[in-house]
Amino acid sequence: MRAVASLVVTGLVALLLALCLATSAHAHAVLIAAEPADGSVVTEAPKTVVLRFNEAVAPTAVSLLDAAGKPRDVTIRAVDQSVMVTLPADLPQGTQVVSYRVVSQDGHPVAGSLLFSIGVVTGSAAPAGDGVLHALIWLARLGLYLGLFAGVGGVFFAAWIGQGPAGERLIMWSLAIGLIGATASLALQGVDLLNLPIMGVLTWAAWASAAGTSLFPALLLAIAAMLVAAVAWRSPSFSAAWISTAIAMICVGLSLSVSGHAATASPQWLTRTALFIHGVGLAFWMGALAPLAVLAWQRKDSLLRVLGRFSMLAVPAVALVALSGLALAVVQLESFGALIDTGYGNILLAKLALVSLLLTLAALNRLVFTPAVAREFHRTRPLQRSIALEFVLMIAILGLVALWRFTPPPRLLAMSDDVPLAVHIHTDAAMFQVLIAPGKVGPNDFVLQLMNGDASPFAAKEATLTLSLPDRGIEPLERSAALGPDGYWHVKKVPLPVPGRWHMQIDALVTDFRKVTLEDDFEVR
Repeated sequence: MRAVASLVVTGLVALLLALCLATSAHAHAVLIAAEPADGSVVTEAPKTVVLRFNEAVAPTAVSLLDAAGKPRDVTIRAVDQSVMVTLPADLPQGTQVVSYRVVSQDGHPVAGSLLFSIGVVTGSAAPAGDGVLHALIWLARLGLYLGLFAGVGGVFFAAWIGQGPAGERLIMWSLAIGLIGATASLALQGVDLLNLPIMGVLTWAAWASAAGTSLFPALLLAIAAMLVAAVAWRSPSFSAAWISTAIAMICVGLSLSVSGHAATASPQWLTRTALFIHGVGLAFWMGALAPLAVLAWQRKDSLLRVLGRFSMLAVPAVALVALSGLALAVVQLESFGALIDTGYGNILLAKLALVSLLLTLAALNRLVFTPAVAREFHRTRPLQRSIALEFVLMIAILGLVALWRFTPPPRLLAMSDDVPLAVHIHTDAAMFQVLIAPGKVGPNDFVLQLMNGDASPFAAKEATLTLSLPDRGIEPLERSAALGPDGYWHVKKVPLPVPGRWHMQIDALVTDFRKVTLEDDFEVR
């Protein structure tokens, strides 16, 4: 027994270290700028639409609905943190709708629509989202959680705490639902990424697309956990069941630690470790409920002995679940106000309310109902009903957690307020992307990304930035740019003393006899 425990602990530590040392992943992507801007009116049809995100993304689908309501073909290309959408040349006047789907490093699809008008605003509307698809994604995620926590946790409880089968039907059903939920989650992820109809789950493209995201290894670990648990239920000996169920529980923690909003938040050594502990602790807690309820219902002689073992470990396990959950909430929220102001915070508030009820029931079980059973063994019904209610509350909490799949955490929303101002200038000769940080009144740093029309690097000998604000009588001020080791041209600490619509001119000297000049305006507030 001691050797087995030592082996399990050693494996756990090694896997946690591997998680902490894993290559740093990026956060959930957020659209931070667009050119033309959302809701803007331009005098001439632009050649391209540029979508700029807070991190590099992989575009999966971009569509254009023109002002006449006609779907139009576009070509897309990812350049650094931007997605370039090349538009057709004959767009009619009126409001155009560009809908996009990209996938970020955390494996979540990011979808949205951008509206801009040529000449006049007309009545085109953005296409509505697919509510049925989202409902199916939520349901699949809930089923997955049920398999991981009630299924795997139930088998672990039977091996380590109950040391005998109890609640088999519910545990096996949970594992089956979890396996279906994991498989469906992968297929629906692909459908969501490619913006396919529901029947797109039958296409290879949906599965292949989902396999390229970080959700894929997470689901593989989840499936491995549930399969190992199912086999462990029939283990020929306790020692074999101990090893198998310990491996399954480690897979549960790892599955939650490799993908999702929280897993990609910084510092990852903290968030991934907290997710691991939170997941394993929750599986320990929820996995005990079905077997304990069945033992209470059947008034088994072993009930008090099993309750005693579980109670001894439940307090530290629940404390770890609470502490890890608190750490994750602090990282994701960043402020108390986000609890009220954001959808993510609202879900967390609802979850905390249910968790409070859950803890109240747990305290009643430990302090009131269990001592009552110890005094009069036939009084098991209050305990049984309370445990059953705990199980229902757990499912409701998991349903709330599954909603986070569709809601970016406040820390990501806050990032969009601190990003540089981005300006994209595109002509037949060249394409310049300009980042202005912070893009506000005061000293600003300019980063000039010079590209040819096909997005290949633009070779320049010199680059000059000229700024002016004619409306306020500020004449052109000229600054030479310096080529940085990143391949971009930099101009640092340029004063922008007043707000307004500044004019920018960039001169790129290609040879002694050829110079490319691009101009545009940007708004400073």
